[in-house]
Amino acid sequence: MSANIIRGGVAAFMLMSTTSLVIAHGDVSPQPVNTDALPEVGEEWLTENPYREAKIGHDAWLKAVEIGASGFTQNCARCHGLGAVSGGLAPDLRYLEAEEYGDEWFIERFRHGYTQDGTTKMPAFGDILGQKAAWAIRTYVETRPEDGALDAHATRLHEIRDELAGGQVADTGAIQKELEMISAEVKTASGAPIADSVTYEAARILSDTPESWKKAAEVLTVGLSATQ
Repeated sequence: MSANIIRGGVAAFMLMSTTSLVIAHGDVSPQPVNTDALPEVGEEWLTENPYREAKIGHDAWLKAVEIGASGFTQNCARCHGLGAVSGGLAPDLRYLEAEEYGDEWFIERFRHGYTQDGTTKMPAFGDILGQKAAWAIRTYVETRPEDGALDAHATRLHEIRDELAGGQVADTGAIQKELEMISAEVKTASGAPIADSVTYEAARILSDTPESWKKAAEVLTVGLSATQ
């Protein structure tokens, strides 16, 4: 399928989703996002996400995902859904391609908002939250896994979760490596190369301490419950 066809399909999807938005978002006060830990991006608004892993390195990218997740939950999830999984009220931003044309659509709406028939469907966040927050949220959204991304591994992940939760872990390193392998197979809806999935998070959390086993088990529990 050509890039133009894909691009056109997403544009049509976003247009239909936006015009179907029936509840105003304008009465929600934007919540501040602490972006001090993120690299500076300058004052002029960019048209391409500067916080992708290939541009800023893995550690800074992880921080952008973390901050973006918080910013999204506070300011966007009411309409766009928890974890960016839309219930149909607003566009499902996970499917906005992780390319410059997707970035341009995102940043235009983030900066200026959206009004239909005199009703504010989405407030303008740009002047209030700023560019760093915008791109952090964009980074988080584009790393979200596609629907059903863990279905093929659900049985094994339940087994791993139970082992971790039970506190009887024979080989933490082996479990961590297995979670990393599963993570590598999880695809994003946007086409971004790395999915910030629960398997990815659990693998990062794991160490030789029982406390890390418990935390990883909790992450897997939450993620697996969403696949039921």
